[in-house]
Amino acid sequence: MTDTEFLDRAEMLLHRVETACDRINDEDLADIDSQRVGGMVTLAFANQSQIVINLQKPLHEVWLAAKSGGYHYKFDGAAWIDTKGQGEFFASLTRLASEQAGCSLSF
Repeated sequence: MTDTEFLDRAEMLLHRVETACDRINDEDLADIDSQRVGGMVTLAFANQSQIVINLQKPLHEVWLAAKSGGYHYKFDGAAWIDTKGQGEFFASLTRLASEQAGCSLSF
């Protein structure tokens, strides 16, 4: 994957996260404050916990830091997959955000 391809796909991922947060807030499922600074999105929950998603451009990875730990994702041609076999990015984000929000969410 070229740097340009990585940036295009990673930007789509971050945009999808932000759009999902807007939908979750609009549907009153949870109160998630989503803030983006460059290649980093921070999700802040009502209980003061956070999930931070940021781009690691030199490695062509997306990193996610949650209360339960840190995860690294690489694009495999179809999806963003954890480099240590922990699954697909959006499935993991759904699980981790649901845990931190204390309710069922879907990204």
